Amino acid sequence: MTTLHPVVAEVTERLRERSRETRAAYLKRIDAIDRSGPQREHLSCGNLAHGFAACGTDDKDALRNGRRANLAIVTAYNDMLSAHQPYERYPALIRQIARDAGFTAQVAGGVPAMCDGITQGQPGMQLSLFSRDVVALATAVALSHDMFDGALFLGICDKIVPGLLIGALSFGHLAGAFVPSGPMPSGIPNEEKSKVRQAYADGKASKAELLEAEAASYHSAGTCTFYGTANSNQMLMEIMGLHLPGASFTAPDTPLRDALTAEIVRRVAAHSALGDAFLPLGHIVDERAIINGVIGLHATGGSTNHLLHLVAIAHAAGIQLRWDDFDALSGVVPLLARVYPNGYADVNQFHDAGGMAFLIDQLLGAGLLHADVQTIFGTGLDGYAQIPQLDEAGALHWAPVARQSGNRGVLRGIDEPFRADGGLRMLEGNLGRAVIKVSSVPDDRLLIEAPAIVFDDQDDVAGAFKRGELNRDFVAVVRFQGPRANGMPELHKLTPTLALLQDRGHRIALLTDGRMSGASGRVPAAIHVTPEAVAGGNIAKIRDGDMIRLDAANGRLDVLMEAHELDARLPHVADLSREHSGMGRELFGLFRQAAANADLGAGVL
Repeated sequence: MTTLHPVVAEVTERLRERSRETRAAYLKRIDAIDRSGPQREHLSCGNLAHGFAACGTDDKDALRNGRRANLAIVTAYNDMLSAHQPYERYPALIRQIARDAGFTAQVAGGVPAMCDGITQGQPGMQLSLFSRDVVALATAVALSHDMFDGALFLGICDKIVPGLLIGALSFGHLAGAFVPSGPMPSGIPNEEKSKVRQAYADGKASKAELLEAEAASYHSAGTCTFYGTANSNQMLMEIMGLHLPGASFTAPDTPLRDALTAEIVRRVAAHSALGDAFLPLGHIVDERAIINGVIGLHATGGSTNHLLHLVAIAHAAGIQLRWDDFDALSGVVPLLARVYPNGYADVNQFHDAGGMAFLIDQLLGAGLLHADVQTIFGTGLDGYAQIPQLDEAGALHWAPVARQSGNRGVLRGIDEPFRADGGLRMLEGNLGRAVIKVSSVPDDRLLIEAPAIVFDDQDDVAGAFKRGELNRDFVAVVRFQGPRANGMPELHKLTPTLALLQDRGHRIALLTDGRMSGASGRVPAAIHVTPEAVAGGNIAKIRDGDMIRLDAANGRLDVLMEAHELDARLPHVADLSREHSGMGRELFGLFRQAAANADLGAGVL
């Protein structure tokens, strides 16, 4: 058996020690739940009658008189999100699978599912990060009826999976797993789409041409195929043992996808207190699983949003994850995958090259993952170094993954990584703490020293570009974009403009207390700066022309001035009234007041 890497072991042990009291309290709470029979036996007759009133005769009889598991379906279905549209048929499919196996399933509730791709650069994006906590609360409401012995969580994108998992962990005494739906077929090459976006930003492509390129990229049911937060979510659920092996990127509406869905339904029932292999979700998500998730993010160049979400997920399980843990692991975990925007390929090509099974096999072989975890598959993580297949009779089985990558331009072995270190790094200096995704940043751009141009709104960057004010080296400081200011929206609207300026030969960087998520691209971007500007962070003291030094190689982020001069400056106070107008933003006043710093998960839960 491969020995665990000493740094992984050390970081895990520190996390355990830091979390000893809170994790023990969490486990004590979920383990105190009575599991001597179906959860619904604790209900009064009136409660129970309400719970099965709308069921068919067979399900009603099973819920009334039986002692087999009843599974909750918590769904993020809507037919506007391409990733979630395939879920339309899942409840009927899951109910039938359950009946055929001798137990029952009910849709317990739905959760909101906004699409960041639609709200990018729009006022609706101010609701995006907050929606995670709304999803978590809605998940808890769905599970609050004590009708259920296990739960199936149907969600894919951005804040939805983290919110579902945070809510699920509040009912961590239940067996549970995530049920993915899979990516859409590949559209136009990502580099072609990116070129059209830059041409449009430069005034050399029409809106009709841009729309045609976007529609050829986002063209079908299924998850968007670039490696942003949605697909980082899928990677995390698999490497943390909450998906079946190989389920993350199997195409939707195929026999293999349906077979995987059927199998996960049966596994959750088996892991319920009424099954023969009891394993509640709150025990799967332990310190080892959380560390495996961090390592997966580094090894794949995953979404920076998980510097927020994974911290919040861990907190929900009584685990005190910190950015320092990410930083400690970043130097020993190599980058093994390049998926757009970190490379030319999409997740379908990643999957075809060996995907999660190859990645996990390579990391396990190097001692960079905890193999001895509990998983919904019922094995340790070594069971995830396999790929799912259907035999000639249509039966599902798993086979060992090939030991060689099917495409070295997309996925590589541990002995020939794309980079010796991971795709995410922490920055620290007199401007506070920040995160940078370096997996696609050229080596000659890891150090940028340039004068600041300060903006209090992302739309002002486009205005300055159109006026010809940005044709030079500079650091774009876009502040008052944190969770307490305006909800910490993603700032992808900046990417085509800044990338175009970088391609012209200028040395460009971005510095912001907002987010860029998994699609930050080739421009060095110090994001999630904390303390944020509205809380008096030093980012609010920067003035046009101040020299900024962003040194990703050495983990530094500083404004180049004497400490006494910086201390003496008063922070700029922005007019945020336009940020708080309309679009439901006024509903989140409580969140804005309570929102934690970015390195604590940027949430209230």
